[in-house]
Amino acid sequence: MNKDPSASKPRLKTALAARGHTQALMNGTVTPRTFELEFEDVPSIIKAFRRMVRNLDFDISELAMTTYLCARAQGKPFTAIPVFPMRAFHHGAIVYNTKTGVRTPKDLEGRRVGVNRGYTVTTGLWVRGILQHEYGVDLGKVTWVLSGDEHVAEYQPPSNVVSIEPGRTLQELLAAGEIAAAIGITVESPDVKPLIPHAGEAGFEALQRQGLYPINHTVVVRNDRLDANPDLAEDLVDVFAEAKRIYLRHLREGHADAVSATDPVYLRVMEMIGGHPP
Repeated sequence: MNKDPSASKPRLKTALAARGHTQALMNGTVTPRTFELEFEDVPSIIKAFRRMVRNLDFDISELAMTTYLCARAQGKPFTAIPVFPMRAFHHGAIVYNTKTGVRTPKDLEGRRVGVNRGYTVTTGLWVRGILQHEYGVDLGKVTWVLSGDEHVAEYQPPSNVVSIEPGRTLQELLAAGEIAAAIGITVESPDVKPLIPHAGEAGFEALQRQGLYPINHTVVVRNDRLDANPDLAEDLVDVFAEAKRIYLRHLREGHADAVSATDPVYLRVMEMIGGHPP
């Protein structure tokens, strides 16, 4: 009787969002050499971040970049591999109330600005970087109002970071002008507009000018799994790379199964940089 070659391979519980460049990995077209991926259906990958950081619920997990950095600072027992399943531009992630007297990003100084979820949310970090480095905003002069807590519970935010009042939402605070702006929320109000004009093009201009194509997520592996299988990290990087090659081929050929909302952005990024980013 022939022995099933997969029988001796460890099955590693994995949380990963479905995207064009992960499709071949998740549907089994591409498989690792030294282990098997056992995907858990996670309706929101953000919820997997908290489970990984607080409970080590997965052997392998997609994880927000800033969550990973904070987790490492607190000694959490997992390590990232050089795979970045989500990258995005963030100039359009901040909106403001036009009746609060704000005209430019610099006008946010001395005011309250909402941040969806925690202070260490990656989108919030990138937006603060844009405000500081592209528009000269002194981040210490802004009071940041959080709608939630941090994935890494041990993290202590700066003194100018506060929690939202109980029973309130950032959407209602912004619509009422009780905060001047907010990051990472959508508000249906004629008074709420994007703070940075032509935000989509501003992202591409930052790429052209500074090479800035922000990383949102990485992939982490529990340290005990890495210790048990010295080839795991290399094997995992290889299968992500192969899945991405399949996606890129489909994208260039215009296959219907490669089409998603992010594809036009990714195609333009590749055109601008003369290739594809890692």
